[in-house]
Amino acid sequence: MSEACADRECVDVIIIGAGASGLFCAFNAALYGKRVLVLDHANKAGKKILMSGGGRCNFINLNVTANEFIGQNEHFVKSALSRYSSDDFIKLVQKHGVAYHEKSHGELFCDDSSKDILNMLLTECEQAGVTIRLNTTIDSITKDDKQNGFVIHVSPKNAKPYELSCRHLVIATGGLSIPTLGASGFGYQVATQFGHRIVPTEASLVPFTFTDHVGEMAKSLAGVSLDVIASNDKASFELPMLFTHRGLSGPAMLQLSNYWRLGECININLLPKLDAAELLITAKKSHPKQLIRTVLTPYFPKKLLLALQAHFWVRYQDVELANIKNKELSDLGSTLNAWQIKPSGTEGYRVAEVTRGGVACDEIYGKTMQSRLCERLYFIGEVLDVTGHLGGYNFAWAWASGYAAAQDIGMDW
Repeated sequence: MSEACADRECVDVIIIGAGASGLFCAFNAALYGKRVLVLDHANKAGKKILMSGGGRCNFINLNVTANEFIGQNEHFVKSALSRYSSDDFIKLVQKHGVAYHEKSHGELFCDDSSKDILNMLLTECEQAGVTIRLNTTIDSITKDDKQNGFVIHVSPKNAKPYELSCRHLVIATGGLSIPTLGASGFGYQVATQFGHRIVPTEASLVPFTFTDHVGEMAKSLAGVSLDVIASNDKASFELPMLFTHRGLSGPAMLQLSNYWRLGECININLLPKLDAAELLITAKKSHPKQLIRTVLTPYFPKKLLLALQAHFWVRYQDVELANIKNKELSDLGSTLNAWQIKPSGTEGYRVAEVTRGGVACDEIYGKTMQSRLCERLYFIGEVLDVTGHLGGYNFAWAWASGYAAAQDIGMDW
């Protein structure tokens, strides 16, 4: 590429996106001796890392398998995940002395701050000789067939535009979630430019909203949480649910949102450990003078119990069990174990943790993350049609896909 380098800056690898997958790919490629440049339009690297996990970064899960990921090509993630494991990343975390703990379900969080993970990545990049340029807008990308690489026109903030060229180009721009952190559809535009198909995108790992009586009920119960089983015909999760001013949130709802489409109903088992119908009918036999709310008091916060009463059995609120037919109690119990509701939507990309959909994986090599349509063009992380469950799985994909691309780039001279 010597002729091209006479009138523009040349590097081996340009990575667009200074997030989790981009930074991880950068230093791993640089360890092979590659000259790596990371570009990002934001004013800081790793913004999404910093806010993840409530500021403590759920950076990995101990139990990562392909089963925790969705996408049109369900087998795509297997190769990358098999070659960079949770243990591999934990060793890196330990190398940097980052204190962490397991919260639940194998989720690992920083003891102190998400900054520990970002600083770890930036330190690795610095030690490997990676250059990071922020506040830089990509104006255009063209394939340089003569030099078997790419030419990129960029405009830095408060500086003159200039040209770059590279042999390998990595798109690590993420999805559309949380636009206030700089998310955009740029990666999809690049993919489309080079002939790739985009699986329609939607906000995911996101709270549900309601415009009916459920929304009114949720608003009155904002802040109340309980363990439930949330399900539809595709998936089921036994996790906490949280009522909010706008609808339903908490891990159970976020997980289920991965499998939900507009217009579909969801089912909520409010008493996941009990057969509610059996509980009520048995109570009628042993304590016939009790009220329904008395039987259910041990299982619900008082505020929620009264709201459920107003919603489900208001006409029996002061009626003793002895005076309620078994069928009525059975029907009420069935409702408590399978409350079917229809969300009006979600809170959208504004608060979504990830984007579902993206660059179609059947046009990407699963072992290397390289495009099947354009040589030396790579897509990694959230920009792909790979969406992980809540609990550190999307970071696991960022590390594994970034590593896979870096290995392929590193071996290509």
